[in-house]
Amino acid sequence: MNLKYIIDANILMSILISGKSQYINMLSLFDFMLPEFAFVELNLYKDVVIQKTKLDKIQFRQYAYTVFSLIKFAPTFIQQENSIIKATNLCEKVDIKDVGYVSLAIDTELILLTRDEKLYKGLRKQGFKQIELFENFLKNV
Repeated sequence: MNLKYIIDANILMSILISGKSQYINMLSLFDFMLPEFAFVELNLYKDVVIQKTKLDKIQFRQYAYTVFSLIKFAPTFIQQENSIIKATNLCEKVDIKDVGYVSLAIDTELILLTRDEKLYKGLRKQGFKQIELFENFLKNV
């Protein structure tokens, strides 16, 4: 079983909202990476994340610090240009906003975990195999 994965911001947000300790265990067992722009996405939805969590402010802050200490962010400038071009070609037919995730998966040769079924099906239909639905990943953990 691969121990390193790319995750998208939606997965990170759901982990933060959940406040569940089993996610901390999972983050400790596997290496998860996101492209740096996931911070931008997270900031766009920070109010939603904070509003939906069942944790109080202090618990949420502690949980979030723990989560962020266990994941890695990769700057775009280190990715190879051909990975970005290939990801752009794949994503323009599905969802161009996901280029950063797909290019990071291509560049690192890691699996992209997502809850986005449209992205999953669209990329698989084009022959891209480095993608897995997060629910399937969780079933096998």
